[in-house]
Amino acid sequence: MIRAATPTATRRGLLAAGGGAVAALVAGCGGEPGPATRLRFATGAVGGPYNAFGRALAQAAGADGRRLEVVPLATAASVDNLRRLDAGSAELALTMADAAEDAVLGRELFPRRVEVTALARVYVNHTHVVVPARGPVRALGQLAGRPVAAGASGSGAQIVAERLLRAAGLTGSRAVRARRMEAAESAVALRDGEVDALIWSGGVPTPLLADLAREMPLRFLALDGHVAGLRAAYGPVYSAVTIPAGAYGLREPVGTLGVSNYLAARADVPEDAVRELLALVFDRRRVLLAEVTAGARLEPRFAISTGSVPLHPGAAAYYRSVFG
Repeated sequence: MIRAATPTATRRGLLAAGGGAVAALVAGCGGEPGPATRLRFATGAVGGPYNAFGRALAQAAGADGRRLEVVPLATAASVDNLRRLDAGSAELALTMADAAEDAVLGRELFPRRVEVTALARVYVNHTHVVVPARGPVRALGQLAGRPVAAGASGSGAQIVAERLLRAAGLTGSRAVRARRMEAAESAVALRDGEVDALIWSGGVPTPLLADLAREMPLRFLALDGHVAGLRAAYGPVYSAVTIPAGAYGLREPVGTLGVSNYLAARADVPEDAVRELLALVFDRRRVLLAEVTAGARLEPRFAISTGSVPLHPGAAAYYRSVFG
């Protein structure tokens, strides 16, 4: 069933709208085509997969001559992006599913409910806990007391890292010495011995980790034993996935934790702009997803599975009109 955000939520969003989206909506109400709808897109750190997706989408919109202008914004990623949607400083965002669920439910890092809508579930992140292969750590529980790069502040990786470490009993006297770092900084810190592990959630292969694996032997810790506990605590936003053999030079697959990524929007983004944006995303999906993860397929049944985050009315209309 395709479920759209309620009209009440949409009206409330319009009353609180940032100027860009509403101005474009008004401009397009006449009989003649109005100016391009300008959509600020909260992505992630420069060089990361979210930012790469945002830049690729912006280029695709410009190349097609569509009445859309997508402006990618470099951010700290998921949590930061959701806060920007709430504040009206962005109209679009990429976010991990667990952060988005927290936002719409008003829990943990979000003290009140955030009216965010989903346009599509776009691909699944794989959680990587990476240690030096020549080091002593072979399981998550062995990280007790050690320095760990545990995601940048305001990122979805931060949420995953905190929940995963709690699930492994790494709290209190057994807590790791968590350091807040972006992915690129984390890789350098692991290479230089400043941290004993890094925790990252992203596509497979993540280029910076593939580069690191060519510099030093790495071990990827198995995390599939923690999936059931996390699902019991937080619901089906978490799933069991596999980092395949061959990725990063691995001889055998590694079971790990999967988290979906959503393309999200404020409820006040015009419906026609959402439909046009999704037409572009599906038309160019192979190019867009090549920027973030290998082998991903964006399909309608996958795209509309957004859990507690309601589909934007324009997204629901798009899927009904195109896919029935």
